Amino acid sequence: MSDSMYRKMRVGVVHFKAFPGLESGVGPLVETLEKLAADEFFTAVEVGWMKDFQVRNTARQVLDHSHLSVAYATQPKVLSNKFNLNSFDPRERNAAISAVKSCVDEAHQLGAEVVRLIAGRDPGDEKREEAKKLLVDSLTQIMDYDRQNYGDMRFTLKIFDRDIDKMNLIGHAQDAVDVAQELRKDFANFGLLTDLSHFPLLDEKPEISLPLMKDYLDSVHLGNCVFRDRRHPCYGDIQPRFGIPGGETDTKEVTEFFSALHDIGFFDKTERPIVSAEVRPVVAGEKPEIVLANAKRVIRDAWVLSRASQSA
Repeated sequence: MSDSMYRKMRVGVVHFKAFPGLESGVGPLVETLEKLAADEFFTAVEVGWMKDFQVRNTARQVLDHSHLSVAYATQPKVLSNKFNLNSFDPRERNAAISAVKSCVDEAHQLGAEVVRLIAGRDPGDEKREEAKKLLVDSLTQIMDYDRQNYGDMRFTLKIFDRDIDKMNLIGHAQDAVDVAQELRKDFANFGLLTDLSHFPLLDEKPEISLPLMKDYLDSVHLGNCVFRDRRHPCYGDIQPRFGIPGGETDTKEVTEFFSALHDIGFFDKTERPIVSAEVRPVVAGEKPEIVLANAKRVIRDAWVLSRASQSA
């Protein structure tokens, strides 16, 4: 039964989260990527910033050999450098646009099929609508750049929290849909990515928010978060392992999330969507390999349980 999930989705993993320390674009990028490429459980991988051109070339060889689907996430470069695609300062916004265009170049070099985008900080209620317009303009420039120079990339905007950690413009489901509606007018290759770990941070319920975004939802991340105890070492948007004490997500929540995704037809797409585990070792003594094994068990069990509930 668990094998049936591969008929409905490509099971991915976020490389730079599984092995901490890679978000700066340096470190054992190729060596850790090889570990994921050798793990047949995963059929997709989400990579990020790799500063060195030769490292990217070597990583591309690994990816070509692996038969993995590849997504490129702009978060490492954008968050590390505090780039803001909806900044009200024209120089700051142009710098962010240029940086993300360079991410598009890297994504093509790595053979990615999709680029994950991220909005900048939320300016507050009074300026939020104006910031959304600036974000739409920035993303239009970035996707125009791809269209003119490559023409075959897909893009997803990842939804983050607004009030707890990242303080991101996008944000609540309706704001994400507003942006998607505008961009889909000219870009059929644009969609949304939502993350299970961010629903508690946004005080939203998947069964309510997912139907709002179903027409634009292309990918999802599976993760955990802690927000009820500020003293907890994993407080915020840290993506700890599933089932960590004080956390919000374990097998039950992933099962319910899969069921909600079934309900909106997410798993009935012509092309199987990428569903990626975004977890990492956080607490002292945790090892990447065990945290990944934890995620694989949760995904496998949650899929079986969600299918059982669908057929009951």
